[in-house]
Amino acid sequence: MSSLFIASDGLPRCHWTGGAPEFVAYHDNEWGYPVNDDIRLFEKVCLESFQSGLSWRTILAKRDNFRTAFAHFDFNKVSEFTAEDVEALLQNSGIVRHRGKIEAVINNAKRAQELVKKEGSLAAFFWRYEPKPLAVNQAQILTTSEQSIALSKELKKRGWKFVGPTTMFALMQAMGLINDHVENCICRAKVEEQRQKFKRP
Repeated sequence: MSSLFIASDGLPRCHWTGGAPEFVAYHDNEWGYPVNDDIRLFEKVCLESFQSGLSWRTILAKRDNFRTAFAHFDFNKVSEFTAEDVEALLQNSGIVRHRGKIEAVINNAKRAQELVKKEGSLAAFFWRYEPKPLAVNQAQILTTSEQSIALSKELKKRGWKFVGPTTMFALMQAMGLINDHVENCICRAKVEEQRQKFKRP
């Protein structure tokens, strides 16, 4: 199977963008570009945990609903959610209604507050796990890495939930800790340029 998808504009992209029409914009504008914003990082942890066992297309389609339901992933607000909020969220057809994952978001919001207090920011913590650049021919072959396993282990030690190594690797791909765009994808060079300019927290 080719590692590239030729979109309607005739340009080559990572093969997975061919899975759904909405993937192209997400791939071109978000996936892999480095992020140091704590809210976006927290959101991605939460959305990746909701994706577990599901497709990213399902989560992406519901992303705006998730943002509304979870106070735009402001973890200081989410940390104050109550049992009544959980029950209300379980009735919200616009999101994935999974009690364990909903409760994990609230738990992780509290853990995020603790981490920020101790480490300064989520970004400062997560970016410590940035690996050395992958070889181009390794792009999108791995589903975990030494760093994602270590990150998962440390978060679990700090009380976070639904943060397995595969979930954390997906976070690292999406938030630009690695450039996992395949060779000849139109975004690989753009992402690498952004990573070169990016000021690590």
